[in-house]
Amino acid sequence: MSAVEQIDLSGLSAPTGGSQRLNGHLVRPEGPGPWPGVVVAHEVFGVNDVMLRQAERLARAGYLTLLPDLYTQGGARRCLIPVMRAALSGSGRAYQDLEAARSYLAAQPDCTGAVGIIGFCLGGSFALMTAGRGDYAAASVNYGGLPRDLDVLADACPVVASYGGKDRALKGAATSLNETLDRHGVVHDVKEYPQAGHSFLNDAEAGPRPLRPLFRVMGIGPEPEAATDAWHRIETFFATHLKTPQTE
Repeated sequence: MSAVEQIDLSGLSAPTGGSQRLNGHLVRPEGPGPWPGVVVAHEVFGVNDVMLRQAERLARAGYLTLLPDLYTQGGARRCLIPVMRAALSGSGRAYQDLEAARSYLAAQPDCTGAVGIIGFCLGGSFALMTAGRGDYAAASVNYGGLPRDLDVLADACPVVASYGGKDRALKGAATSLNETLDRHGVVHDVKEYPQAGHSFLNDAEAGPRPLRPLFRVMGIGPEPEAATDAWHRIETFFATHLKTPQTE
């Protein structure tokens, strides 16, 4: 697998109302392409080693993977609140930034043109919101907050979603999402893991070190058994909807 390559997406984001400066982290699979693409929407703590390893994992699974840094312009301290507001409101420059990443992948000669999105935590909300916009072939939502109006998912692409039963902030989210996607006839695989909390797909603790003891008490962090099952579901779902040509 190729090393992580930092790329400049500003030329795609700035003209459309996105960030004036936008960096991305691109990982190519080994062997000959073309490959389907996957945009990775990072967790609330931004681009860190955990998120980069998630991108590398997807590349090993055979996806041209791009992780845009939604905090490029101003850093996490200045960007966090606007990005969080955008995640659930459905508007804001973060959406143009994610679109810049999707457009970049789709235009690459070693991409098949099929592009999915995967999001973790804050990024899971973006993955869910963008699922209904018609630009992605599949979306993986991992402990992402639900939009205020669930009917924005009426025409969503296929969705695979994973939640932790111990995630107090998202209590009932899996059930609500499953019922909504059922009602609208959207292809989906939604599962809640009773033993897991928030951020259970992370392979290591993340976030500010002084807060990590608190996160442990709150049940936030890795849960390997649930993560193994969730990744199996994600990879199977993406293989079906990204790697296999879909017919109308």
